[in-house]
Amino acid sequence: MKPILIAAALAGCLATPLAAQIPPGAPAAAEPGAPPPAGEAPKPETLQQRQERSATKLAGLVIFVTNSCPEAQPDYDRFKTVITAMGVKVDDLSQGLLAVRSAEYTQAYQKEPVESCRRAFENFGEGGRVIPGLIARRAPDAKPVDTAPSTPTSPETKQP
Repeated sequence: MKPILIAAALAGCLATPLAAQIPPGAPAAAEPGAPPPAGEAPKPETLQQRQERSATKLAGLVIFVTNSCPEAQPDYDRFKTVITAMGVKVDDLSQGLLAVRSAEYTQAYQKEPVESCRRAFENFGEGGRVIPGLIARRAPDAKPVDTAPSTPTSPETKQP
C-alpha cells in the first residue's frame, strides 16, 4: 500500500508544475526591470528605488571627481553619511547592479569632464545647491588619488 501512495504523491507533485505552465498564446510575464508592454503605464518608482538611484549617481560622481577633477577631492565621510541617510548601504554600491549603475554614471560624467567638474563644484562644493560640502577644493600641494592597481617592480625591472 505504501508504494502506491508514494507513487501517487510523486505523480501529483510532477503534474502540478505542468498545470501551472503558461498556456500557448498567453502573454509571457515581463522580466523585472523590463519596460512595460506598449499601452501600459510604467509602475511608479518606490522610495527605495529612488534612493538607490540617487546613491548610485552620487557614487558615480565621487569616482569621477576622484579620477578626473585635479582641483577637487570628495569628502568621503560626508559621502558615507549622505548615502547612509538615504537608507542605502555603502557596501552595496560596490557590488552587483548598483556598482554597474554607478560606473555608468561615472562614464556619463566623463563625456564632458570640464563641464562635469564645474557642475560638481556648483552643486556639491562648499556652497553647493544640492549637497554642500560633498566636494572640496584639493590642497595645492596634494596629488590626485591614483586608483590604478599598483604593480610591484621586480629587481630586474628597476632602473639604477
